[in-house]
Amino acid sequence: MSDNSTDAPVLIAGAGPVGMTTALALHARGVESTILERDPEDRDRSGSRAIYIHGSTLRTLERVHPGLGTRMVDNGLVWPTRHTRWRGKQVFRRTYESLGGTGDIPHFTSVPQEWTEEYMHDALDEVGIDIHWETGVEHVESDADGVYVETADGREWEAEYLVGADGGGSTVRKEIGAEFEGSQSKNHFIIADVEADDDDPLPCERLFHYDAPEVDGRNVMLVPFTGGWRLDIQCFEDDDVEELASDERMSEIAADVMGDRYADRVKWVSTYQFLQVMADTFVDDDRRVLLAGESAHLLAPFGARGMNSGVADADEAASAIAVALDAKHEAVARDEIELFAARRETAAEYNLNAAGQALEYLQGDDPVTVLRKEVAAELADNFEVAGEYLDDAPYGPHDAPPIVSTGNY
Repeated sequence: MSDNSTDAPVLIAGAGPVGMTTALALHARGVESTILERDPEDRDRSGSRAIYIHGSTLRTLERVHPGLGTRMVDNGLVWPTRHTRWRGKQVFRRTYESLGGTGDIPHFTSVPQEWTEEYMHDALDEVGIDIHWETGVEHVESDADGVYVETADGREWEAEYLVGADGGGSTVRKEIGAEFEGSQSKNHFIIADVEADDDDPLPCERLFHYDAPEVDGRNVMLVPFTGGWRLDIQCFEDDDVEELASDERMSEIAADVMGDRYADRVKWVSTYQFLQVMADTFVDDDRRVLLAGESAHLLAPFGARGMNSGVADADEAASAIAVALDAKHEAVARDEIELFAARRETAAEYNLNAAGQALEYLQGDDPVTVLRKEVAAELADNFEVAGEYLDDAPYGPHDAPPIVSTGNY
């Protein structure tokens, strides 16, 4: 892509899925943009990362760039079976004959984030949107007339609006004075990508195992995606995470959980403590800078709300900017940006609470919740609803975030 300067009215900090979605969503509304990315073009993007893409996200991507959502569906995987175990015992298993969804878009697809980003890069190339690599945002100033950006390569940029999609360590967020508020998990999680065995495949199902004996009573989730499996282990607070995540130990865990043939199929391992935080504002004082995705919020992984909510942020940011650019009066333009902030801050609060409920369910020591899980496991053989409760609860509520119809600024 070109490395020249730009006359585009919108700058976007960050070339991850949220930043690229913002650019595509703006283009679909007739607004051109330029993406500024700190990393080099050949940066390492290994690891499956955000694999679960909601149907609403697929529909958004299909709407802003026809063919993008369906390409992800065509190359993704929809597992038809939900399976839950409790301390070695099956408590729920259900296979769905229909994939659900509408038209060509199912309820979800499971595809490595590396592929998602590849498809988005192709879409950007098709419409001629620039990414300026090794051009990280260093300084941001805004006023009533626009935004002014200095990048690490010494260049200065001017635009009408800036969207900060530069991740959890966002420079843009810090430059506008927004601060994260929230909490961090006490324990760690380990995620691993395990290559599929096509000659002797495991059942194509999502498995959640409470207190799995194969890993000494830790919770385990196993999710298929195109070409492999996501193995997710919830560590105890006093675990030696480095030892657990070592190559030798992860090979043993993969063999214990998935079968001996998977011992040598672990391809990528990562450990993390998740944050439950959101910025205290998603816009700057002059209503020229908007935050989206992990620049604005970081969520626990339960319910796959991270990248999916980021795509929704991006689409709504693009909509607000497109209307603001066309507005004949400054007050109307400001109101559109404030409405974006009100809507996405409300959505982030909802997602934080939903992920928090799932976290409390999984890790909390509330005696009522603990007893409810124990009783449900005992009743699951005879009452399917008890097993379904155990299957569903770790992911939090399924309702959509509430819709805000006016700003609160």
